Amino acid sequence: MNRIDKLFATKQQGIISVYFTAGYPHAEDTVPVIRELAGQGADMIEVGIPFSDPMADGPVIQQSSTVALNNGMSLKKLFSELENIRTQVDIPLVMMGYLNPIMQYGPERFCRDCFECGIDGVIIPDLPFADYMRDYKDLGEEYGLKFIMLITPETSEERIRLIDDNTSGFIYMVSTASTTGAKDSFSKETLGYFRKINGMGLRNPRLIGFGISNRRTLLAACANANGAIIGSEFIRLLGSEPSIPEAVNALMGKLLND
Repeated sequence: MNRIDKLFATKQQGIISVYFTAGYPHAEDTVPVIRELAGQGADMIEVGIPFSDPMADGPVIQQSSTVALNNGMSLKKLFSELENIRTQVDIPLVMMGYLNPIMQYGPERFCRDCFECGIDGVIIPDLPFADYMRDYKDLGEEYGLKFIMLITPETSEERIRLIDDNTSGFIYMVSTASTTGAKDSFSKETLGYFRKINGMGLRNPRLIGFGISNRRTLLAACANANGAIIGSEFIRLLGSEPSIPEAVNALMGKLLND
């Protein structure tokens, strides 16, 4: 069973998925960050592929991509570093990145290398759904990869149901139509959007991302989905705390103890 499916089969609520940019803040930090997150209780990890034009990301993640690229991170290097990751962690790992680097690398080569490293899913924010259906759905099935699609407050019900019918793993619920970034709380409009999607009876589990930074936003997400995705706040902590263990400990403290 795919590790993402296994996670949602055994833990239906309160799932914490953490995003970070590979190669940030230092070139050699990718595997140590994964190990530390898994060791301190993250349920799933999203490994970000740095890109020069991350259009869905706010300034914190954009800056981390710039640093990672300057550190020499690339898809080839990332796959090399993750070659033995499954001897070190058991939780689901998802690769998240933009279409351009994946196209340059080669879609089938990318999917094959994900499979060989033990990657469980892929998130490509700028992958058109029609292209997914034509070019990637069969590759995902061949290599055991879940292709995770994003929905936003502007996504039509028709499209949401189309995504729900043609993907598996989970649906990534973007809390806002704007870019990523930490927030202290969610607006009434955002909470209404959460409740609307929660009432649709979708087949796939859902995680809410963009704006999760503390216990208040985590609880709001978990009340309306299976869990939450934290990105910008963890990137900020990786850049400000003295060490990776301290950054992860600070994140878990903000999420669980505030």
